Amino acid sequence: MYVENDICYSEDYEDCLKVRDVTPLGHRMMLVTFSNGEKRLFDTTLLKGSAFAPLADEKICNHPVLFHGVITWKNGEIDIAPETVYKWSSPYEKEAL
Repeated sequence: MYVENDICYSEDYEDCLKVRDVTPLGHRMMLVTFSNGEKRLFDTTLLKGSAFAPLADEKICNHPVLFHGVITWKNGEIDIAPETVYKWSSPYEKEAL
């Protein structure tokens, strides 16, 4: 449960996050900005399974598109939930880049 703008919500805060911006950094890394203003680094090599296999191609991986707060690739054929990106990402430290 969490409270935002004096409204109490029953689900986890991360479940309501949306991606506001995504910037490919090369080597399948991305800088992701969430709806809470937080920036985090996400490594797409963590995405396993045949559905994510096309992301091994940097040309595909480096062209994400945001659709209603969700990162997608290949005209929406591939997507990843914002809460998963958040949980699997690391806090952004400008000096790390």
